[in-house]
Amino acid sequence: MGNKLFQKAREFVEEALHSEHDGDQHKTEEIAKNALSSAFANTNEAEKEQLRELQQDLENHSK
Repeated sequence: MGNKLFQKAREFVEEALHSEHDGDQHKTEEIAKNALSSAFANTNEAEKEQLRELQQDLENHSK
């Protein structure tokens, strides 16, 4: 079944990375960041490494 928080965080980050640069993008990025934070607290080390990569992708996209 997998970790639902991890899966949701990954989905939200993907959505944010593919969103247009407009007012809604900021909201989508904030949702993704919150999902990442929630997922970090409830993941194993392998998932945490993947979450760090997603977080880096999101930060690079925001620049």
